Amino acid sequence: MNSTQFKATPGSTISLIGAQQNDLLRALSREDLIALFGDLELVTLPAGKHLFDFGDQVEYSYFPTNAIVSLQYVMEDGASTEIAVVGSEGVVGVALYPAERASYSAVVQCAGYGYRLRTDVLREAFYSGGPLAQLLMRYTSAMFAQLAQSVAGSRHTSIEQKLCRWLLERLDRSTTNELKVTQEMIANMLGVRRESITGAAGKLSEEGLIAYRRGCVTVLDRDLMERRAGSCYQPARSGATTPMQYAA
Repeated sequence: MNSTQFKATPGSTISLIGAQQNDLLRALSREDLIALFGDLELVTLPAGKHLFDFGDQVEYSYFPTNAIVSLQYVMEDGASTEIAVVGSEGVVGVALYPAERASYSAVVQCAGYGYRLRTDVLREAFYSGGPLAQLLMRYTSAMFAQLAQSVAGSRHTSIEQKLCRWLLERLDRSTTNELKVTQEMIANMLGVRRESITGAAGKLSEEGLIAYRRGCVTVLDRDLMERRAGSCYQPARSGATTPMQYAA
């Protein structure tokens, strides 16, 4: 199924309260947000759904509300590595040129809802200037900061620190302290062996940071986990990395 085959939520109506569950949309003024209502569409985002893949022409931009989307770079041999994660703070699939192709794959990792907007509509809003264009530029800067930190962290931190940061990034975008993930999924996203994740998760469990059962990780001590993650996570928390922070 491609992105054009999404179904809107039956009987759904676009509202200020609903759209403002996405931080970027909430940063817009009431008037600017209402102006988008004719083009915004509420859609379900099931886990495992590919919003688009590397090389696709991106037809829609997605503003998640309670869903979490993993942005992945796919190698020639089919292996994928996560490069960033997006939740209710941002947007997925901004294409500023008509012939632009996706340079990564976007896969829904945690099911939920979101609003989608045709990329040509978003592109027109961007080039017309105004608050939405400014927010998109600030959000792009935030994403670059996240990518830079991710690259640095992948080279200079331990497996346990990488795992802590990966879990914390999802916890930041989740409404609970439970994450439905498998060790195999985490290993694939971090580009490491599953055995490495099994060992790291075991250590974190022994130290009381997490509880793990098949397919589910519960974070028990967030403060300790942040300290354990160290510098590969803390700078992102102290800097402006969300549209709401950039909107000030």
